[in-house]
Amino acid sequence: MTTTATRRLLAALLAVFAVLAISACGDDSDNGSAAQSTSPTETAAGSSTAIVANPANASVPEITIASKNFTEQFILGEIYAQALEAAGYKVKKQLNLGSEQIAFKAIKQGDVDAYPEYTGTALTSFFDVKTDDIPKDEQQAYERTKQGFAESELTALPPTPFTDSNAVGMTKKRADELGIKTISDLADKSADLTMSGSPECRQRTDCLLGIEKTYGAKFKKYVPVDLALRHEVLTKGQADASIVFSTDGQIVQQDLVVLEDDKELFPPYNVTLVVRDEVLEAAGPDLAKVVEQVQAGLSTEVMQELNSRVDLDKQKPDVVAKAYLTESGFLE
Repeated sequence: MTTTATRRLLAALLAVFAVLAISACGDDSDNGSAAQSTSPTETAAGSSTAIVANPANASVPEITIASKNFTEQFILGEIYAQALEAAGYKVKKQLNLGSEQIAFKAIKQGDVDAYPEYTGTALTSFFDVKTDDIPKDEQQAYERTKQGFAESELTALPPTPFTDSNAVGMTKKRADELGIKTISDLADKSADLTMSGSPECRQRTDCLLGIEKTYGAKFKKYVPVDLALRHEVLTKGQADASIVFSTDGQIVQQDLVVLEDDKELFPPYNVTLVVRDEVLEAAGPDLAKVVEQVQAGLSTEVMQELNSRVDLDKQKPDVVAKAYLTESGFLE
């Protein structure tokens, strides 16, 4: 798909999700400690997608929005920070903390006030859940994540529509040639095909090992590569299929397809903005409302496109985040 066509796709998707965002935010009842004269998503004329600054939010102590240290996290951190600034909050950004362990330690210590985390990552890294035991239902995985964070006086806000999990990718041309649409289709033809992924993928149940056990696949050859080369092995014809991440920007721009996980092997990795309870209480209801509103449009396709703008088009995350918020109608 060309960049121009992709941009048109994003614009169309955002137009749809902007309408959904109005509906999603229209029935919220007010609760919380901060005074509120009008909802941040309403104008004097009535309901609107635009975020309107609430003067009461200016009195809330500065909120530090953080993120981990890769593209998708930078973009999400910017989206949350810019949206909350538009709602009238004072916001400080700290968008390059490092790994999930560093981020979790920072928020528990109060060094930062909020950061986006993946449900599957939180369950396995913080709450001692084995990969095989992560609920396959996205809502159940979120509820379990929410319970875990609550023990540290942290609130996991409702998750994004998209999940950034492992996936099996192919070039559209190769998938069409072989008539492959699902991982089951791939497994049926695996004896003649080459599979690629990271070196550790061979031993992981959410990777090659799981594909072999769940789908009965027996590939002719497995090609281990660095994660950074997970798309290149496909476009260069070095592998028929490769483990990718479901929100990779390359999927859109390099004409790749993600095969349907028809036996639900891969666990969900939806994003939840984790916020310190003390900060959430001081911020009042606007914070959660704004986060829910700007997340409504973050489908898998939209997140792929936003990631591609940074990774492939070399735009800055803050610019991409502002474009998303503007194109969605959240920023005027």
